[in-house]
Amino acid sequence: MAGHSKFKNIMHRKGAQDKKRSSLFSKLSREITVAAKMGLPDPDMNPRLRAAVNAAKAASLPKDNIQRSIDKATRGDAETYEEIRYEGFGPGGVSLIIEALTDNRNRTATNVRTAVSKNGGNLGASGSVSHAFDRVGLINYPIGVGDGDKVFEAALEAGAEDVTSSEDGHEIWTAQGDLHEVVKALEPVLGEPEGAKLAWRPQTMVDVAEDDAATLFKLLDTLDDDDDVQTVWGNYEISDAVMEKLG
Repeated sequence: MAGHSKFKNIMHRKGAQDKKRSSLFSKLSREITVAAKMGLPDPDMNPRLRAAVNAAKAASLPKDNIQRSIDKATRGDAETYEEIRYEGFGPGGVSLIIEALTDNRNRTATNVRTAVSKNGGNLGASGSVSHAFDRVGLINYPIGVGDGDKVFEAALEAGAEDVTSSEDGHEIWTAQGDLHEVVKALEPVLGEPEGAKLAWRPQTMVDVAEDDAATLFKLLDTLDDDDDVQTVWGNYEISDAVMEKLG
């Protein structure tokens, strides 16, 4: 269970704290509505909804907005969102998995394809890159819940498979089917997590050079600005020296 991975998804990379709040709130609200519609509209009885609500609280989404998004799922006139996954390659041969929630498949496909192609990449067929990722559970805690040793011991006891601790916080990795059980076991020790979701964890990483890194960040920012795109996972690794040059 030891080991350290520098893997970050777009929500956690440098500069993400400056992302447009309105776009973030839109994504969080959409996930809450979808989670509530797929199961019971009660966070205590619906693990996915509970995770979505916790993530929304961590991002300071107002309580009224959270409740409105839950209520929306119970109304007959609520939009029907579809979960779609796109796979492809970015600058420098980086593999990307793009997850979206959309009420218009054609619009989203066009936007994602345009964003990728204009920024040094191309989309592939389903399965073209996902075979190089593991489908796992990911639980996020802020650095303030404790040091790496405390979180490691708690995660080990809860049945997690790996822990990555850094100045950005703690990432706890679980088997795909164990995610919500591990969350339940951790809450009495560490409190509610900032996030808990199924993730795509790359099996190998790709070092990205400075020129490709600048283009990659532009691509990630473009995707991040699209309300339909929920999360982007990648196998990119960017050195501290390159990050300093990029500012």
